[in-house]
Amino acid sequence: MNMDQQTVSFRRMDEGSAADYALLASCEDDYAAGLADRLLAALEDLQHSLGGFRIDRLQHSLQSATRAEADGADIEMIVGALIHDLGDDLAPHNHSQLAACIIRPYVRAEVTWVIEHHGIFQLYYFGDAEGVNKNERDRYAGHKWFDSCDNFCGRWDQMSFDPEYPTKPLSHFEPMLREVFSRTPFDPAIIGESAET
Repeated sequence: MNMDQQTVSFRRMDEGSAADYALLASCEDDYAAGLADRLLAALEDLQHSLGGFRIDRLQHSLQSATRAEADGADIEMIVGALIHDLGDDLAPHNHSQLAACIIRPYVRAEVTWVIEHHGIFQLYYFGDAEGVNKNERDRYAGHKWFDSCDNFCGRWDQMSFDPEYPTKPLSHFEPMLREVFSRTPFDPAIIGESAET
């Protein structure tokens, strides 16, 4: 902590004043302004994440986003593809939910739903090999975004482990990521419908 930085007066939240909470809101706004930089650094760190694949997790993320863009996906879905596995480091058993929480305030509900459920839909491509139910996604049959998540996994995510695929660099996607994560969080004009589970 910077000792020159102003701090609140309370030791318990229920003792805080309006001035204390105004200060914290200002600090949070300042910190949130750096979110895109922290996300870019976290993406870079994926180079040193889960091993065993023919490409690292950053290359997988970039390849997924490259495929999404090549298919004509919009900026929200491209950025969703870019960060969809960002949770691998901190939440290896529920990485989809962590990535969805990160992007939720900035994109329409469909994108959040797809990112949140991609881990289940992805089982379709390898569940049998792991001895688990590959059709776990069927519990969402009939959901309005089932096809969108199926497309995300089938055309971009599960395809993106190819060291020979012409993958665009992180610098290509940086302006898109910055645009999405500079939006007003939870803007009703962007978010639209609530994210259904």
